Amino acid sequence: QVQLVESGGGLVQPGGSLRLSCVASGSIFSFNSMGWYRQALGKQRDLVAAITSGGITTYADSVKGRFTISRDNAKNTVYLQMNSLKPDDTAVYYCNRDPAFTWYGSPYWGQGTQVTVSS
Repeated sequence: QVQLVESGGGLVQPGGSLRLSCVASGSIFSFNSMGWYRQALGKQRDLVAAITSGGITTYADSVKGRFTISRDNAKNTVYLQMNSLKPDDTAVYYCNRDPAFTWYGSPYWGQGTQVTVSS
């Protein structure tokens, strides 16, 4: 079974915080680097944070110092703690393997979770 289920999004004021969670099936999660991607309206989907199976993290410059990615290997779950949120962070957030998992040759994505930063 292939599964990616994101949760935790919502509406938050600028400067606020949110914590996203993603449960993935073992075929995607186990022993793989995982990432959080985001896609704003009318823009391409970009990787904003990634974590290796051993816990090494990397971040896009736009979120460095504000976002923290983590993972619980026992629960096949990856998290994204987002602090000091800005309106430019508004997007649908997805988790996936890094690079993205493919299913029958096409990238496989979950439903994502909407994050809206607005006053």
